Amino acid sequence: MVNHPHQPPVDGPLNHYAYVHRLLHWLIAVLVLYSLTSGMTLGSLGFEGSVDTFGRTATDTIYTLHKTSGVLILVLMVLRLVSRLTNGKPPYAVPLPTLHRLASTLVHALLYVLLLAMPVLGWLATAAGDFPVQFFAWNLPGLIGVDEALSETLFVWHGRVGVLILLLAALHIAAALYHWLIRKDGVMARMSLFRH
Repeated sequence: MVNHPHQPPVDGPLNHYAYVHRLLHWLIAVLVLYSLTSGMTLGSLGFEGSVDTFGRTATDTIYTLHKTSGVLILVLMVLRLVSRLTNGKPPYAVPLPTLHRLASTLVHALLYVLLLAMPVLGWLATAAGDFPVQFFAWNLPGLIGVDEALSETLFVWHGRVGVLILLLAALHIAAALYHWLIRKDGVMARMSLFRH
């Protein structure tokens, strides 16, 4: 029997992502929220403006945590990609219309690519600008030589990718709310941390 949107969804363990995949999703979401917020704040104020607004110690901490969150996003996204390839994608409790399914696939694919690209661009831009690539109290290898012009270009693209992620995340959240509040088709449950 095939469910229709107006019928209660058939729910079960096979309709959820593997728990590790769901955990990675929410950890990355929190880190991305901080990265975008801190990155846009630092980008709009600049270093001197940040120091004037928050003080030197707080500014240094914000920069360090921004870089640290970027490294964590990169590592967790690699783990998430491995999880996705290993555990696969569960079926929908209620089949999605073709257009919804294609849009979902495209948005998810773009988010994967951009969330891998953003921290890499930030890492390389930081190193090229002769700034430390920090992970908490440790400095990581820069991977490339100092090149101020290249650093500026990479920082521009780092920011552009951040804006694209923000737009796609907003679309992703809007779609999730649509499925949860309007269609009520069980899509939100696929990523719930409260399902085992």
